[in-house]
Amino acid sequence: MDKYSKTLELRTRMAELFDLPADLVAGLAHMELLGDRQFFLEGHEGILAYSDTQIDISAGKGIVRVRGGSLELRRMTEHEVRIRGKIDAVEFIG
Repeated sequence: MDKYSKTLELRTRMAELFDLPADLVAGLAHMELLGDRQFFLEGHEGILAYSDTQIDISAGKGIVRVRGGSLELRRMTEHEVRIRGKIDAVEFIG
């Protein structure tokens, strides 16, 4: 088990012990999909690629790829990204 995995496991156990959201404590990205029209990602590290058919977002140890049509970046802060459009797929590339 590498150092990252040990740290992640320790943070997850701490979250369970103190009844905290595991994704928040472990530093993991939190994603929500509302139907096929809105996507929300919290805990990103920036936009890597952007078009109206695909948006790639850095999310820690991987990339979140949103594919569809008429995609728009509706909001972006240092912590969250909101995308609107016709969402056909959300993929995590590790």
